[in-house]
Amino acid sequence: MGAVQSLDVHVEPERMRLLEEQLETLFRVSRVLSRSLELAETLDKVLQILDEHAGMSRGMVTLAQPDSGDLLVCALHGVEPERFTPVRYQPGEGIVGAIIAEGTTVVVERIADEPRFLGRLGLYDPQRPFIGVPIQVGDEELVGVLAAQPMGGADHLLAERARFLEMVANLISRNVRLSQEVEQERRSLTDERDRLRRAVRGNYGFNNIVGRTVQMRRLFEQVRQVAKWSTTVLIRGESGTGKELIANAIHYNSPRANNACVKLNCAALPENLLESELFGHEKGAFTGAAYQRKGHFERAHGGTLFLDEIGEISGSFQAKLLRVLQEGEFERVGGTRTIKVDVRVIAATNRDLEASVASGDFREDLYYRLNVMPLYMPALRERREDIPDLARFLVGRIAKSQGRHLELTDSAIRLLSRPDWPGNVRELENRLERAAIMSEDGIIDRDAIGLTGLEEDMLAPGRPAAAPAVDLDSPDLDERERVIAALEQAGWVQAKAARLLGMTPRQIAYRIQILNIKMRRI
Repeated sequence: MGAVQSLDVHVEPERMRLLEEQLETLFRVSRVLSRSLELAETLDKVLQILDEHAGMSRGMVTLAQPDSGDLLVCALHGVEPERFTPVRYQPGEGIVGAIIAEGTTVVVERIADEPRFLGRLGLYDPQRPFIGVPIQVGDEELVGVLAAQPMGGADHLLAERARFLEMVANLISRNVRLSQEVEQERRSLTDERDRLRRAVRGNYGFNNIVGRTVQMRRLFEQVRQVAKWSTTVLIRGESGTGKELIANAIHYNSPRANNACVKLNCAALPENLLESELFGHEKGAFTGAAYQRKGHFERAHGGTLFLDEIGEISGSFQAKLLRVLQEGEFERVGGTRTIKVDVRVIAATNRDLEASVASGDFREDLYYRLNVMPLYMPALRERREDIPDLARFLVGRIAKSQGRHLELTDSAIRLLSRPDWPGNVRELENRLERAAIMSEDGIIDRDAIGLTGLEEDMLAPGRPAAAPAVDLDSPDLDERERVIAALEQAGWVQAKAARLLGMTPRQIAYRIQILNIKMRRI
């Protein structure tokens, strides 16, 4: 009895010292785990603390891999990094595999006596004890194993050491769970970013610009070349020709595609607001400036700034813009700090800038600074051959926005090919959208186009525009389209159309009636 009491007298102080040591170690571990979400780096530091402050050396953490379920050694203390090669354990394989398979703590008093010990790492002293505990997230999910070898005696306190290691594993599990959530969110955001990039490039790529004429092929080649560099570009052309599409194509096919493409219509804002929009402002710079605000130049840093209607800016603002283009620096409104930016500028205008320079309305030095690489957008009337493909492309886009199938007939395309389109592609798209709205069955024929008022708008006084010649024997024409084509070529005179089709006037009148063809009055 006295011997037992003597043992208790010696064990109890040792146990108290161990508990104090473990409490201090838990505090240090919790501080490390709370500082960073870099799991591998954090686990290395935890194992180092266990070695230096708790006598738990040669620590190891294995984590289950989501794809295979295998346990991969993710952190190891006591071996040089260059000597360490990745080691995997399958569930149930060795001591580590048994811990994850059974979800229980394993305490071995002497590793050499444990038949399940594989010794793959070449790390552990076979004459010393070994403790391995499961890392568990929540009530059921086992995500890994924490193992270490107690050193420095006190082997009779292995139960206390195992309990301590379970506490550390519980702290680690929270970081593992948080790391998994962060990684899952990161993958989700990365997938969403890649999807959006693909969608943006699909919307703003060359496939979104229709044109097979010589002028358009030349323009595409120029765009491909200029997209490679950071040269300032000036896009010239009438309103509605698609200058913004070209600016998008340049940006999203350039090395700057992963950065922002910021756009501003210079004609939409008065000069004082335009300066604030482009350069930003400091808090209190003017009435209503309640906070500091970055301008478009700062937002476009590393990317592209598209300035539409550049010919509309005032003379005083032209001087401020010139400085940014020359020096790449500016100050916010109300500020004194000079801000440097790396921005590619693409400008666009439908004005005759040369005439504006000659009249003194546009600075000559700014004109030359902008006109480094001029691109000219041809008007739609200059590339009539593109109208059929362009009309079909626009109808496809309208169909997608309306969520239904739309079909554009040949008679509608022939009618669309005749006007001069002073509003260019924008006017063409507006007409087609209007025709789609008026078409209940989704068939956009010449009658649907006629409901938009196009024929009345394109007529010269008393005379219709000439209709394009059509092969009336083409197998691609159905009966209705063939009769309409003949009427168009005959100036809507039924007798002439009947002769073109080899019919009698009565036969063509019957077909006009049963095919529900709306006759034009000339």
